[in-house]
Amino acid sequence: MTYAKTTAFTAEQQQLARVAKALAHPARVAIIQLLASKKTCISGDIAAELPLSRTTVSQHLQELKALDLIHGEIDGLTVCYCLNTALLRQVQEQFAAFFAEASADVACRPEGDGCAC
Repeated sequence: MTYAKTTAFTAEQQQLARVAKALAHPARVAIIQLLASKKTCISGDIAAELPLSRTTVSQHLQELKALDLIHGEIDGLTVCYCLNTALLRQVQEQFAAFFAEASADVACRPEGDGCAC
């Protein structure tokens, strides 16, 4: 059995990987976009707007909630979900820095594309 050596990576690298993995599913991207457009949403309303069953939507909501990307508040028999905008801004800054570093001009890339090695 192989074990992930996550301790060899920084906390920021681990967080970016967890968020990237969560956003790798189009249903979760759609849920984030839906919550962003509505500001708050009830679980049943989310399932009504996506081509997925309530059970499947609930599973995706739990994945997003486990990463703290969304918050859920119980209101009677429903759960009202909203985005954790503070965390999303932090992750946005981390991804921006990551892509800026990854796409910076490097001496061995005179054309800016590919590798000249």
